[in-house]
Amino acid sequence: MKTILAYGDSLTFGYSPEGNGIRHAYEDRWPSVLESGLGGAARVIAEGLNGRTTAFDDHTAAADRNGARVLPTLLDTHQPLDLVIIMLGANDIKTFITGSAFAAAAGMKRLAEIVRTHPYSHGAVPQVLLVAPPQTVPSPLNGPPALVSPRTGDDKLFGFYYERAANEIGARFFDASTVAKADPRDGVHLDAANTRAIGEALVPLVKSMLGLSA
Repeated sequence: MKTILAYGDSLTFGYSPEGNGIRHAYEDRWPSVLESGLGGAARVIAEGLNGRTTAFDDHTAAADRNGARVLPTLLDTHQPLDLVIIMLGANDIKTFITGSAFAAAAGMKRLAEIVRTHPYSHGAVPQVLLVAPPQTVPSPLNGPPALVSPRTGDDKLFGFYYERAANEIGARFFDASTVAKADPRDGVHLDAANTRAIGEALVPLVKSMLGLSA
């Protein structure tokens, strides 16, 4: 059986736009949907932390949200791995983090490098899939003063910069905005249908990458 690490933030955690800490049912989270779609040929380990960035510090948080600092520990924890799927960046474009899709893409490239160069003691080096998160939408919760940057439209560039980063590092790429849209209740998080849509869309790509039967 193949093993996949799904490395992400609240979109991987399954945070609901209803707020108040509500989390989508396990079966509605995209890593669970992906695992189900693979029909028992792989297990998907969901490592989603609310507020996680690609490679930047958030000193307002109680937990370490810097994805580059935490990733090596998780690679050791869950090895051997066949594939690491990384969907991060929504928190990078908070105005007090970087506010920039370009910076988020640089962080994603760094995460791919960490996966590729980690000194694994079990198994081979896993493949890497970079996923651009769905774009934010206007909401009373992310409007001026903005927490994220839909006011500048910078998150509309996730796909462009992430695909370029994936090509530079030799990773695969998927743009989740092609199948999912943020909920206007908070402008960032996904309802159950949209988070399920990401898992469903990744099934054929992951099957192809891992050589699983269609």
